[in-house]
Amino acid sequence: MGMPHTAERWTADMVRALPDDGKRYEVVDGELLVTPAPSASHQRAVGAIFVRLSTYLQGSILGEVMMSPADISFRDDRLVQPDVFVTPLGPGGRRIGQWSEIRGLLLAVEVLSPSTARADRQVKRRLYQEERVGEYWIVDLDARVVERWQADDDRPQIVAATLTWRPDPSAAPFELDLPRFFGEVLV
Repeated sequence: MGMPHTAERWTADMVRALPDDGKRYEVVDGELLVTPAPSASHQRAVGAIFVRLSTYLQGSILGEVMMSPADISFRDDRLVQPDVFVTPLGPGGRRIGQWSEIRGLLLAVEVLSPSTARADRQVKRRLYQEERVGEYWIVDLDARVVERWQADDDRPQIVAATLTWRPDPSAAPFELDLPRFFGEVLV
């Protein structure tokens, strides 16, 4: 019995013919990419964090909030796509024009999914710490907490009440009421 035939080069039509099994199928340059689709709660949480950070940073010279998809590559062998992230502004408040212009992050946020928990808590956390990202938040929807990491931390700060972020000591802090946030994004 031979091996099942696999397509050497996938097409959009071939992807459309695949069964609806809850996974996200994409094709890029003929290569099939398979990832589970995030849950509605995950997407709601990502959107809510983005909106709140965007409101906080509006009119500020601190940075710009963005969300994935994005290609953030600190080195040739590192490319990540945090759910939400804040990039510092350039001279004169200039915003980035290309992903390749990103040299560091003020904040990276990942909302946990069952399929990403290990990578978010271990692999990406170590990467963000090595790259000296200002803060890294792991939003755990099931536990209704945020694991807050800074570059030199051996253990996270577990936040269940008010998450405070102060990217600039001279500016008012960003504050997120977590019980209210989780109440809004979880159904």
